[in-house]
Amino acid sequence: MASGLLSSFVAAIQASLSVLLVISYGAIAAHLGLLDSKNGKAISKICVKMFLPALLLVQLGSEMHAGSAHRYLVVVIWAVLAHVVSFLIGIAAHVLFGMPDWITCAIMFNNTTSYPLLLVQSLDQTGILRVLMAKDDSTGAMVERAKSYFLVFSTISSCLTFAVGPRLIDTEHAPDSDEEDRGSSSSSGMLTEADEGTADVENGEEPSERTGLLRAPASRRRADRARHASVASITFFPSKPTFTTVKRRPRYIPHLRWSELDPRTKWWLLFFYDFLNAPLIGAVLGAIIGLVHPLHKAFFSDMTEGGVFTAWLTESFKSLGQLFVPLPLVVAGISLYSSYQETRHASGSSQVAQVPLYTTAFILIVRFVVWPVLSIGAIYGIAKSEGKGGLLGDDPMLWFTMMLMPTGPPAMKLITMIQVSDAGAEDEQRMAKILTISYIISPILAFTVVGALKASEAAM
Repeated sequence: MASGLLSSFVAAIQASLSVLLVISYGAIAAHLGLLDSKNGKAISKICVKMFLPALLLVQLGSEMHAGSAHRYLVVVIWAVLAHVVSFLIGIAAHVLFGMPDWITCAIMFNNTTSYPLLLVQSLDQTGILRVLMAKDDSTGAMVERAKSYFLVFSTISSCLTFAVGPRLIDTEHAPDSDEEDRGSSSSSGMLTEADEGTADVENGEEPSERTGLLRAPASRRRADRARHASVASITFFPSKPTFTTVKRRPRYIPHLRWSELDPRTKWWLLFFYDFLNAPLIGAVLGAIIGLVHPLHKAFFSDMTEGGVFTAWLTESFKSLGQLFVPLPLVVAGISLYSSYQETRHASGSSQVAQVPLYTTAFILIVRFVVWPVLSIGAIYGIAKSEGKGGLLGDDPMLWFTMMLMPTGPPAMKLITMIQVSDAGAEDEQRMAKILTISYIISPILAFTVVGALKASEAAM
């Protein structure tokens, strides 16, 4: 038994190191000048808006059917529950222990897409997942199911990310920038709200109570963004809720029409608009194709059995989806290296920011210790007590992936959150260091992998 545990741990270490090496390749590319943060942002955007939706459509469409739909519903419930618990932990750390407000984002959102997808591929190569195989199963089919489970969890995470607070602009799920919106509006002869705010100040017009945040003087805009840009920028449990953080508009609403709406309506329209992101659309289309038998047959059956789209349309989606798995991790390496270098140059070598020890330790403990213990214990307890045919079903790979979903390093949202809040260069440097540390120690997830593997095996 000790020999089997050791071999499983070594295999898990190898899989984690494989992921870490892919991240380091991005940093090496940035160091050699092959890629920079601007390239990384462009790659990240196409990953989220094209590659990930294609992957979701293919994975969910091929794996989901009437007999397995309940498994994905369980994953959705688990995703919502995990994010709510993480949110409460982050808020408690901020309110009770006085930690920075951005800790809520660091605790709430982990890397839910590229990291676990590449990890499960590497685990497949080590062969340790075979202990979870059923009689009529195969490792290939198990890995594909695992990917689809992780992708459903990541879709919920993406929706929450886009809809929380002032809509974080991040490297993993990057919405359109204000500059792009400004350019599209200028070409149509209209100013955006940001342009109008600048014009008001230049024309000597004093800001009034009807002036938006982006119409305030530059000094006040910086202070407002610093106060409102974090994930906790919505005032939770306010006595009089305010909706003054609306900074942009959906592209499908004309500017003149948008300017006539009251702040509350703007806030709610943007809230629902941001839920309709590309990954969610890809996931919904994949679920529809999977659950509707004629569509499933047309997209995924052999041509001789009615698969009219399999050889060309489905195959093209597969090719796009395969690009998603490694690229975001390469972008993570670029972002970590570029952010560290830029903030170091901006602050000067004599002003190197120190890593906040207690905040960093709290984030790492929650992400790599607390959540693994909670998730493994909860899923094992439910699966063991119910047996086959219970709430979690009889797929050990589902149990295994659910144990891993809330764990792992924070997503790359923290760096951009600090940037858009107009915080100092030292804060950006701190963020780069915290994320660098979290990804460097990510092979510690080998303990979580082995624990989840053994717990799932014991519950079978």
